[in-house]
Amino acid sequence: MPEPQTPWRNDGVTIAACAACGSAFDRRGRGRFCSSACRQAAWRWQHKAELAAPPKTHPTLSVIYECTSCDTRYVDVRRCPECNLFNRRVSPGGHCPSCDEPVAISDLTEP
Repeated sequence: MPEPQTPWRNDGVTIAACAACGSAFDRRGRGRFCSSACRQAAWRWQHKAELAAPPKTHPTLSVIYECTSCDTRYVDVRRCPECNLFNRRVSPGGHCPSCDEPVAISDLTEP
């Protein structure tokens, strides 16, 4: 007795509703969403944490480093000139406009 052939893909069963809102819709091809609004909402929901975080790199910002021994901060200097140790990366930042001290973005945004 020959085995029944199963289709490789059974989209009518596996994709039953819109992946974002759950409503039924006419599928075209292998689409998962009923509209472009649902597709965008699903993308934003999946990438919500990435959009809320400050950027890790920025073309005009420098990187603030802090010495692990003397806790002195430097702008774009990876090794402490006094201790001769590698500095740890704090966050992007730059010089403070009023006092010219190195200031990290994380110092300004964290509570």
